[in-house]
Amino acid sequence: MEGIMERRFGNRDGGGRHFGGGGFNRETREMHDAVCAKCKKECKVPFKPSKDRPVYCRECFQKKREEEEQ
Repeated sequence: MEGIMERRFGNRDGGGRHFGGGGFNRETREMHDAVCAKCKKECKVPFKPSKDRPVYCRECFQKKREEEEQ
């Protein structure tokens, strides 16, 4: 006979609900095509670009971030 915890949360053999893990899985993020506002190279970003905000490739974003820290 199953106990109350098994009925609520499933047993520990992989059935039932799964909690925890946190964060996000980078492999499943949808990537969108974009053009870097600084170097004009084509790149992919993990968000849908909007026309009212600049998008930077990885290299230009890192350089911009370093410049802002100084």
